[in-house]
Amino acid sequence: MSKHITIIQGHPDPDNSHYCHALAEAYREGAEAGRHPIRIIRVAGLDFPLLRNREDWKTKAPPPCIRKAQEDIAWAEHLVIIYPLWLGTMPAVLKGFLEQALRPEFAISELKEEITWEKHLGGRSARIVVTMGMPALVYRWYFGAHSLKSLERNILKFCGIGPVSESIIGMIEQKDDSRRKKWLERMKKLGKEGK
Repeated sequence: MSKHITIIQGHPDPDNSHYCHALAEAYREGAEAGRHPIRIIRVAGLDFPLLRNREDWKTKAPPPCIRKAQEDIAWAEHLVIIYPLWLGTMPAVLKGFLEQALRPEFAISELKEEITWEKHLGGRSARIVVTMGMPALVYRWYFGAHSLKSLERNILKFCGIGPVSESIIGMIEQKDDSRRKKWLERMKKLGKEGK
């Protein structure tokens, strides 16, 4: 059964030579082989301001590139978010994009005088793919995958997106070609299965 998939390429550099771009391309190839309709949001290529206060987040109209990204997110049944770990978390441009895109009335609505929220993005699953220089086990067990858990719990699940799966690729600078190819094959397989 086909699934609408939107890939959010969160690497802040638009240069396609980065491994995150290869992972996104492998996933896309697999998804197309599995006959899943696919859209791609390349965050590095978008021109949007950072939000600087709550009123702008709540009431200011998003720029056209963000409205288009919201359409691609709303269209999707499954989201794939790919980014490198920078200073222990997602790159700033990806965080800025999520703040712009997942605004009130699109992703959530306030209820009962801002005590609870209505989640508008339910019925969607997600996969987060993170590359990093440290070993994946160190990130997961010593650091508790803190920033990844924050993205899952405080952003995606807050909007109703779930279940959320993870692919953590550690020691990226030390990976030889055979290990990199194995990860690319794994991404193709996940794409084909729509997972």
